[in-house]
Amino acid sequence: MKVLLRENISTLGEIGEVVDVKPGYARNFLIPQRKADVPTKQNIREVEQMKAAYLEQLAKMKEELEAKAKVVDGKELTITARANEEGHLYGSVGPAQIAAALAEENATFVEAQHVDMPEAIRELDKYEVRLNFGHEVTADITVWVMPDAASAKAIEEHKAEQAKAEAAEAAEAEERAAAESQQEQTEAE
Repeated sequence: MKVLLRENISTLGEIGEVVDVKPGYARNFLIPQRKADVPTKQNIREVEQMKAAYLEQLAKMKEELEAKAKVVDGKELTITARANEEGHLYGSVGPAQIAAALAEENATFVEAQHVDMPEAIRELDKYEVRLNFGHEVTADITVWVMPDAASAKAIEEHKAEQAKAEAAEAAEAEERAAAESQQEQTEAE
């Protein structure tokens, strides 16, 4: 059965298109929900007017989104989190934390759903994160994940212990090398 779409439906098409669907789907869902109509001349004219208004509204919305994206594009954020001595976070930093950090920076229009991350951040480091506002409007931000005060102290202590251990190991290796060379000299005499 052919129907005229009154709104965009991702699996079928866009507003104003005439598409072929199963009769039951049209009768039981699309037409009662006012998502589609029978393609008569009057309905086609009506939907064309709706489509023109929709496209006008879409252009305005895209302009607003581009202005918002320009505000946050290139911004750098610092998020503090608890971490162990090796820099692994207790928990993770996800889209909600990034959106909250942006809200603190007066970018309250960014929501967690706009943050496009393949997986949550689980280590201290610098990350490039993309914000996807929809309608092909994106912005890139830099997120620094830093340790909180207690974690920073633990990391510094761990680094100091490692440095001591490496220095002791190097001194021991030097002593062994000196002892071996002295033993070789005594054997050579």
